[in-house]
Amino acid sequence: MTDLTPLTDLPLGDLKVLELGQLIAGPYCGQVFADFGANVIKVEPPGRGDAMRQWGEADLETGEPLWWNVIARNKKSLTLDLRQPRGQDILRELAQQADVIIENFRPGTMERWGLGYETLSRYNPRLVMVRVTGFGQDGPYASRAGFASVCEAMGGLRYLSGYPDRPPVRVGISLGDTLAGLHGAMGALIALHQRERTGLGQVVDSAIFESVLAMMENLIPEYARAGKVRERSGSFLPKIAPSNAYPARDGRDVVIGANQDSVFRRLCEAMGQPTLADHPAYATHRARGEHQQAIDDLVAAWTREHDAQTVVDRLATAGVPAGLVFRAPDMLDDPHFQARDAIVKVPDRHGKPLPMQNVFPRLNDTPGRVRHVGPELGEHTDTILSDWLGLAPDTLDALRADHVI
Repeated sequence: MTDLTPLTDLPLGDLKVLELGQLIAGPYCGQVFADFGANVIKVEPPGRGDAMRQWGEADLETGEPLWWNVIARNKKSLTLDLRQPRGQDILRELAQQADVIIENFRPGTMERWGLGYETLSRYNPRLVMVRVTGFGQDGPYASRAGFASVCEAMGGLRYLSGYPDRPPVRVGISLGDTLAGLHGAMGALIALHQRERTGLGQVVDSAIFESVLAMMENLIPEYARAGKVRERSGSFLPKIAPSNAYPARDGRDVVIGANQDSVFRRLCEAMGQPTLADHPAYATHRARGEHQQAIDDLVAAWTREHDAQTVVDRLATAGVPAGLVFRAPDMLDDPHFQARDAIVKVPDRHGKPLPMQNVFPRLNDTPGRVRHVGPELGEHTDTILSDWLGLAPDTLDALRADHVI
């Protein structure tokens, strides 16, 4: 039988979480909780499960999609048809024991199933519900479908991504989804802290477009007070110099960030051109911003004379932030990644080590850890329903025959 004992050695080991979400945004929120020890029960439709089970590249040996192993790691899988009245009844019973429920359906869906917060909190006033959607729980766009790509555009990220002479591009990951999941987890932890004072839970409304908007720095006040609409600038930030990717002799790029006055001086010394730091066009942050292209040309002329690793090593010694542009193979081979266990190897369901990113952030006394990869569909259904609700084997058989589980 699968062990459902609370992981009290982990910081969230005393929490019970029901994850009803699918795809990325809601499940990433659940991943954060599970990584730090919460007992996260992933509720999936019987027979097909979360669509994430089919997403991403497949293992070359087994043919099984790999992404599921990461986003569902440390979770347990319970199959339950929430469209059936009996499935809804079971969810309401489970919610009475839960600390947190995570859902990312369109607004109103949970209410139509009789599973809205107003209903569930009557049975469990301490319950915290995280609701992750594209556009939030209210407002004129609330009912719209909202994938990360659309909400990243609305939140301002897409307009700024790419080069000014080309259409906007997207980052090669579903950044909006993970930001919304992360904000959802943060909001839930804040709500749980408040619950310690009041004894009451609440709703955490995490919209993808607002999670992106929250990352947009001074975009809004720049326009409101300075009349400035930020535009796409490619590989650099306007007026922040030198801070760019610079070509090296061996064909690799080196990212250098030396826009602070003291750091720029150290860069000039490392380049063998110390007097540049006192030149009127380069001596201050604002001056360098006005002469950004000229500075980039100077730095690029120097980096082209050396191999990329030589540039990085020299600047590291000089105290100038610099690094190579890493791909997955570089991360796996890098000694710093290895020393910090930034990537860990977790046995997959066939016992073969599967590398994946570790748990972040790090806690020095009670760090999270990856305990297992994503579960098989319904792997823990019987155990959860018998342990949490005391359902007998014949009852489970009947529910399975009716396709409720």
